[in-house]
Amino acid sequence: MDTLALNLLVGAVILVGLVGVVVPALPGVLLIWGAVLVWTLASEGDGRWVVLALVSAVAAASQVIKFLIPGRQMQAAGIPTRTLLLGAGLGVVGFFVIPVVGALIGFVLGVYLAERSRLGAHDPAWAATKTALRGALLSIAIEFAAGVVCAGIWLAGAIATA
Repeated sequence: MDTLALNLLVGAVILVGLVGVVVPALPGVLLIWGAVLVWTLASEGDGRWVVLALVSAVAAASQVIKFLIPGRQMQAAGIPTRTLLLGAGLGVVGFFVIPVVGALIGFVLGVYLAERSRLGAHDPAWAATKTALRGALLSIAIEFAAGVVCAGIWLAGAIATA
């Protein structure tokens, strides 16, 4: 495979990975990392290993940070882990019931029901649900930013090693 075709293919997979950060059916940053790995193994030049190392570091850090920061915010707000697990479970169910947006609807519904059961009233349950939703959106934003950084690193590396 020539360099241009390889770069176009890898670039397309990276774009799909960026979409995958927002659409739960695709693996997101993992797909981006895999595309850069394939590019590293299939291309020539010493800089490709540096690109893979940098992308690996950013991708790994994002996977830790995307759970750590929102998790601490939700923990500080008093939202228990079981509430988030119920939200995630209903998010998975929602994804299959209502494609794409069902994951978000299921997550919100699961968190609200768990908090309504735990707290017994609408107002505090809704406040906790909004906090959990902000945490989930922050997690997506962190992973998307990492995906964009990884894409930028790869693009710079692809241009430099061409």
